[in-house]
Amino acid sequence: MRVVIQRVKRAAVHIHGVCHASIEGGLLIFAGFEDADSSEDVQWMSTKAVNLRIFDDAAKVPNISVKVMGGDILLISQFTLHAATKKGNRPSYLRASKPEVAIPLYQHFIASLEQALGKAIHTGVFGADMQVELLNDGPITICIDSKQKE
Repeated sequence: MRVVIQRVKRAAVHIHGVCHASIEGGLLIFAGFEDADSSEDVQWMSTKAVNLRIFDDAAKVPNISVKVMGGDILLISQFTLHAATKKGNRPSYLRASKPEVAIPLYQHFIASLEQALGKAIHTGVFGADMQVELLNDGPITICIDSKQKE
């Protein structure tokens, strides 16, 4: 499981020209799943994301998590996070899970994030053609792979 986490002032996802979901302050999380991912990967990633101390405290030091600061999360599925670019110039997405595997993991990730955050999160629509807009804060962007817990 791979995620790209961005600290944002605001973020929104549009589908067919209509705003589907938006947040003001918090995390925009792009998530990609592979067949080797399990419930343990989802649980670990949820806990990690919600507790990352990347928001500024009173001394302007990134020392507060999205949970502590009361921020929101916008979660977007993105299979292209598993792109293989070693050969040629056309990415291969063979490592990305097919929908029958990825959708249950995505739904589990939603539920796990909501439990860890203590409130509902906002999402895109799995498999939809989405346009995502954001104002990155910092900028802070963090990439995490559950198979390489660093």
